[in-house]
Amino acid sequence: MARLRIGSRGSQLALWQANHIAILLRERGHEVEIEIIHTTGDKITDVALAKVGTKGMFTKEIEEALAAGRVDLAVHSLKDLPTELPAGFEIAAISNREDPRDAFCSRLYSKIKDLPQRARVGTSSLRRQAQLKAIHPDLDIHPLRGNVDTRLRKLEQGEYDAIILAAAGLKRLGKTELIQQIIPAEIMCPAAGQGALAIEIRADDEPMRTALAFLDDPATRAATTCERALLNRLGGGCQVPIGAFAEMQNGKLHLDSIVADPDGMKLLRDSRDGDDPEKLGNDAGATLLARGGDEILEAVYGRGPAMPPQP
Repeated sequence: MARLRIGSRGSQLALWQANHIAILLRERGHEVEIEIIHTTGDKITDVALAKVGTKGMFTKEIEEALAAGRVDLAVHSLKDLPTELPAGFEIAAISNREDPRDAFCSRLYSKIKDLPQRARVGTSSLRRQAQLKAIHPDLDIHPLRGNVDTRLRKLEQGEYDAIILAAAGLKRLGKTELIQQIIPAEIMCPAAGQGALAIEIRADDEPMRTALAFLDDPATRAATTCERALLNRLGGGCQVPIGAFAEMQNGKLHLDSIVADPDGMKLLRDSRDGDDPEKLGNDAGATLLARGGDEILEAVYGRGPAMPPQP
């Protein structure tokens, strides 16, 4: 079989994800190599992501390598992928999802509600910030960038009383020592696609599509399609205060979603069931917009870049 070249970001977590897919492909008899590609998002480390207006900041350079034939497939965190891919690309597979929830990490406190007034909490996500403020309005939220190790080190060195990270990344890297609480989705609604891996290919590459079909998990595909439909309807990316979490419940797809003002003063929730993932996400998005989500998002976009950064 031909050697397959995977394009990946160079972070520890991105390489874990690329190697995970490489192992599954090798088990099918493929030869696989990984090419590290540095993206715009990797180069901008001193600015909160919500203030960066570059669309596809974690994917553009990888897609350029894919288009040029330097790599045959790309492995992404699904939440980093724009809801609408550029022409010429497609998601060939969405693999079995890791825990989509957020994790509360601290050396001193066991739950969010245990944090004292003015506790210093690290996150650069407006989605997390908004939901933290809704629970605990007096928290002192500070930006937190860098890879997982960097963020955990800052916590251990006492720069923060707590930080919020995706549970999936911590579990994949085996760095769970400082997790004090896996935050229930009803308290902190996750980002659309969080915990899922997307394998992107050139849209005209039928042999590659066939070779990767075994990686596609139907339940994860349905849930994340629903979440991304909602995100697309709201016109937002993973750096705006939108949460979406879908899962099968009693034979139906259940979607919980939120839109929130970054200060947590206004938080809109929607919860519904359906059979059609795309329609379910679109309908929830339309409802949230009609209930005031449009005003919240317009205010957020007005404070930040002219175009909302896509995930």
